[in-house]
This record gives sequence, C-alpha cells and structure tokens, in this order.
Amino acid sequence: MGKSKKLMALAFASIFALAGCSSGSNDSKSTSGDSDTIKIGAIIPQTGPVSNYGNSSEKGALIAIDEINEAGGINGKKIEWKSYDDKGEITDATSAYNKLKGDGVSVIVGAITSKPALAVAEIAKKDGIPMITPTGTQEDITKDKKNIFRTCFTDPYQGRLLAKFASENQKAKKVAILRNTSSDYSNGIADEFKKEAEKLNLEIVADESYGENDTDFKAQLTKIASAKPEVLLVPDYYEKIALLAPQAREAGIDAKFIGGDGWDGVISVMDKSQLNLVEGSCFSNHFALDSEDERTKKFVSKYKEKNNEDPSSFSALSYDTIYLVKQAIEEAQSIESDKVVEKLKNIEFDGITGKFKFDENNNPIKSASMMEIKDGTYKFNSTVSPDEN
Repeated sequence: MGKSKKLMALAFASIFALAGCSSGSNDSKSTSGDSDTIKIGAIIPQTGPVSNYGNSSEKGALIAIDEINEAGGINGKKIEWKSYDDKGEITDATSAYNKLKGDGVSVIVGAITSKPALAVAEIAKKDGIPMITPTGTQEDITKDKKNIFRTCFTDPYQGRLLAKFASENQKAKKVAILRNTSSDYSNGIADEFKKEAEKLNLEIVADESYGENDTDFKAQLTKIASAKPEVLLVPDYYEKIALLAPQAREAGIDAKFIGGDGWDGVISVMDKSQLNLVEGSCFSNHFALDSEDERTKKFVSKYKEKNNEDPSSFSALSYDTIYLVKQAIEEAQSIESDKVVEKLKNIEFDGITGKFKFDENNNPIKSASMMEIKDGTYKFNSTVSPDEN
C-alpha cells in the first residue's frame, strides 16, 4: 500500500501570498493561503501507476482541510496545503521532500506508498520534521524514527489480525497462502499470518508463491486445490486479485478468500459477470463505507458530493491524518517540530478509521474493519481487535 512520509523562508512566503500559493509546475498542487498560516506539505502520487491511491488520498485530506479552515483553522491559523507529485517513485519522492523543506512546511503528510515513504522517512529522520504517512504499511517506515508516524496499520499487523479472523470468525482449521514474492507488502502480511496461524493451531496446508509479472497461476492453484483449505489468504493488490480469482475457481478451489487492505477496489476492476467468484471474500480495511458512525456518514456524504465517487480507505486515512496533525499542534500550542512530535507520541486519537495510541515504533494500535464482498458491493462484516497483551 503503501505508500506514503519538513524554517520558513520569507521570500517563499511572500511569493505564495502574492501568487495565492499556486504553482506553474505540473508536479505540485496547493491551496491558497497567506503568511499567517500553518503550512502542511504532502508527497502524493498524482500521476503514474499508483495515482489512483494518491488522488484518493489527497481528496480525503482536502475535505478535512476545508472543514478545519471553515471552523477557524488550527490555533486561529488556516491550513495552507502544498503537495508535490512523487509518481510513486523514490527519486521523485526525495525531490518532493526537498521542495517541501524549502517551502518551510511544519508537517509532512506522505508519502502514500511504502517504498517512497521509507526513502523519505530516512531523510526526515535526520531533519526532525514531523512526517506522517497515512497509508504506507511497510514496517520499516517508522521503526527507530522518533519523528515518523503512520495512521494505517502495518503489513505484519494485518497478517496477525487476518489469522485471528480466519480462526475465530471463519472457524477454519486448514488454511493456505498464495503470495507475491516480489512484493514486500504481500510477504509482510503472509509471513506474519503464517506465524500467528501456527500459534492459533491452524494447519497451513499450502504456501505457494508467484512473481510480480506472472499471469498464469495454474501450477500453484492446482497444488492448493488438492490441499483442500477452508480459507485461502491472497495478500496482494486488487489488480492481481482480479486476475487470480477466476483461475482459482477454475482450478477447483472453493475456499473463502481473505486478504489485506490492498483488496480495496477489486469490485471496480472485475467484470460484473465474475463478481460471483469473489462473493463472500473478506479483507481487512481501515474503515467501513457503510458504517453507522455519524462522523463517517458525514465524511462519506461530503466526499461523494464533491467527487462523485465513494471514498476509499486511502481517502479516510488521509482525512484522519489531517485531524491528527490538528490535534497534535493544538495540544503543543506550537508548530515547533520537537513539540509536535512529543504530542504525537503521546496522543490519544479518535477518528473515522479508529481510536488509537501509538506503540514504541509510532504505529497505531487499532482494530481492523473486516469487509465482505456481498452482492457486488462491500459490506461491513466484523471488527477484529488486537489481543490485549
């Protein structure tokens, strides 16, 4: 997913004020503002193969910014948003970070996908600028970096929760894994799922793999079919799931599919005539579109009205990230990096993607919403919470 993630030069501030903070370059977006603002920077894939994740994230963030600014801002100052396009690439993400640092931002949101987020985190760690990736799930992004945080859960964390779901909710005894060995995301979930499944006395009857560019999975699926699992974990992104699911059913696999948050979007890319193949599949996600929570309903309504589409988990996580920044700055009564970081480390946050505190590596300890594909739509299935130990 991910994935995902610093004082102020007077000349730049004056230019932005005069120009309404607009930019002539193709790789930046900004909101209008003046010198009496709090600058939040963002590293977003606005173009390229993962632009759907980035654009969804930015749309969610902008709704939060509009709400906060309309309500008077943060400590009486409006948020000034400046985002640069990283195209989902490490080099572009690093360049975007350096631009934002030059712009004098107080906090950086991003990067969105994991590899750029990790690269930027290594630099931001040295500079001390608070950085929060809404959606970068790779474990190393925040590890041993006191000023780097995330709003989403990690890949291994998802793996543990998915094993618990398979055991407790699905009542499975025999489970199988089909992983993408080219993907840190896929391996991160699969490895931890396997460890936790063994602790829960689940029998791993198969652990098969494929590469990023593979399109024919017959050999792996035939082995899995012969093992007759009740649940099959496929931890990959929705484009690959849409390719895999029909072949799995053709191979005779009737197990229930489960997966991580990368599944979010699979309905939009599968032919409607094939949606029955993933009927009943469940995946971990960060919020439920059909939640009865009033804040979530309000967010979903605003997002749909503004963008003519449903928000994704990326939208919701970025929305929460802006409110997380707001709370930390308000509690710090300052935009000084050290003070904001200290408040983030000790924050108790309650958003539309869950209530959480941060652990020792600045990862949120939170529950996952398990979503089920039912009648061609995503429906909330259940909540899976971490063990209290």
